[in-house]
Amino acid sequence: MRKDIENLPRGSRFPRDEMLGHLKLNAEGLIPAIAQQHDTGEVLMMAWMNAEALEETLTTGRVCYFSRSRGRLWRKGESSGQIQRLKGLYIDCDGDTLLLRVDQTGPACHTGRSNCFFLRVDGHEMVVTTNPLIDPETLYGNDPASSRQTPANDPI
Repeated sequence: MRKDIENLPRGSRFPRDEMLGHLKLNAEGLIPAIAQQHDTGEVLMMAWMNAEALEETLTTGRVCYFSRSRGRLWRKGESSGQIQRLKGLYIDCDGDTLLLRVDQTGPACHTGRSNCFFLRVDGHEMVVTTNPLIDPETLYGNDPASSRQTPANDPI
């Protein structure tokens, strides 16, 4: 992150592209993106973005990620219809993580749950904390090409 902006007062402005050019992408050209429901604060999911996915998201307002397992852009909801609309995008102080404030249509998780964080560590056990809102078969059907086939390899 640029050191010269760390002490700027609230409301300071500068060109977006200037800041995006300073993002710290990993060796694969990716940056983690955390999706949060804009009105409730619920953390929905974590996925990856590359420069192309970020640009498409900012241009269209529909959230687009980069799927590592598919090796291509992945528009959230392209198989399930459970899309995300961007309400705000924030960059952390180190420039190595994005926070996307979104309006999520339906469940965010491929399991049919509202979010992907439904497993809680409880001592030496794991506890499932929520039930699915929608059966995954209803979301994705039996289409082997659907994104439902990739979650084990790709956090969605």
